[in-house]
Parts: sequence; C-alpha cells; structure tokens
Amino acid sequence: MKDLTFGTLIAVFEEIFGRGLFWAMVALAVIVTVGYLFVLIRDRTVSWRKFLLAQVSMPVGAVAAVWFVLVMTNSRPADLGGPVDLIVFLGIAIGGAIGAAILVYTVHSLIRPPSEER
Repeated sequence: MKDLTFGTLIAVFEEIFGRGLFWAMVALAVIVTVGYLFVLIRDRTVSWRKFLLAQVSMPVGAVAAVWFVLVMTNSRPADLGGPVDLIVFLGIAIGGAIGAAILVYTVHSLIRPPSEER
C-alpha cells in the first residue's frame, strides 16, 4: 500500500467491519449529525444542562468505542505493538467520546425541547 487514499481507507474499514456494518455506521453518523444541526438551528442556543449531561457520557462513549474496535478486530490490549497503536487507540477513544456526547445531546434535545425545560 504505497498511497493512502480515501478509497483505500474505505476499503480497509469495509474489510474490518464488513460492508453492511460499515455503511450502517456511516448512515447513523450522518443521521445523528443532521439531527444535531437541526437541534442547534431550532434551539438557537446551547442548553448547558444538556451539555453537562452529554459531557458525563463521554467516558462511556470512549470505552465503548475502544471495546467495539477490539471486538471487531479480534484483538486485545496486549496486542498493541507500539506508539502508533496507542495513538490510534487514543484517537478511537476521543472519537467515541465526542460521538457519545453529540448523540446524548441530540437525543435529549429532541425528547425535551427548550419550551419544556422552563
């Protein structure tokens, strides 16, 4: 693999997760992102209570993302080979934490609009 292209990355992720699961995750990410943008535009402000709850969910999202990748790759933490693997795992954890926060904030905002909070 000489060149790292977008197509190569998609092929690698399809190989790791399977074509169906990978594209289902992409679709879910798009749906949550559109929902988050909808909530931000609709509310025109950030609810700090919901934001705090979303931040509390971040460690759970980080652990869940790392666990999910370990299960899908049939690996364990003892298989880490060096600093690059640790950096990748930290990136996965950060992505999972941010994703969990956005998901929790979006779902909470859709369930309880701002007019119901007051």
